[in-house]
Amino acid sequence: MSNSYKYLDHDFKYTEPKTGLLRNLQDITDPDVLLFVESGAVTKRLQELYQNPIKVKSIDSIFEIHRHLFQDIYIWAGKKRTVEISKDGKQFFPTSHFDNAFRYIDQLIAEFTQIPKDDKKLLALKLAEILDNVNYLHPFREGNGRTQREFLRLLAFEKGLTLNLNPPDNKNVYEQYMKGTIESDVRILTKLIFELIGTNDK
Repeated sequence: MSNSYKYLDHDFKYTEPKTGLLRNLQDITDPDVLLFVESGAVTKRLQELYQNPIKVKSIDSIFEIHRHLFQDIYIWAGKKRTVEISKDGKQFFPTSHFDNAFRYIDQLIAEFTQIPKDDKKLLALKLAEILDNVNYLHPFREGNGRTQREFLRLLAFEKGLTLNLNPPDNKNVYEQYMKGTIESDVRILTKLIFELIGTNDK
């Protein structure tokens, strides 16, 4: 986790006051151990979603995805954050206006569902817009990147397409993904998604 992230959590709802480590269901107190255990648990849960995908109907689906991925680690898995988050001085979407953001993203999802399956360029653009808005929303205290990448994969899956925004052994894809999300550059994200999406032959 980047040290450039800042969290306003005065009540220590998510962290242990002494260590600053995220409270977890395993009572892990070592950050390296938590990282290892969390990574293994989430990888296993991701594999389950490949076998039994969650159908994306609205922004509510992202909470269902997060709950599934992090259910073994955090008691607040699948719940929207109640703290403000910023990175490099840039604040993510304020929690007080979450409902407005949910409605807007639902509108984008509805627009995506209306796009013909063979209009790859328009599908890529709409997926990029959804990713950009979900990333700015940053609805969770932890696990936003992994959840939103799975959210996009499952959205593409609804159209019979494949989309892996974090392929193994492809550093360039991850760098472009990070650049596009950090800079909120829909053009970069559209180009990346357009190049990555393929036909699901299953």
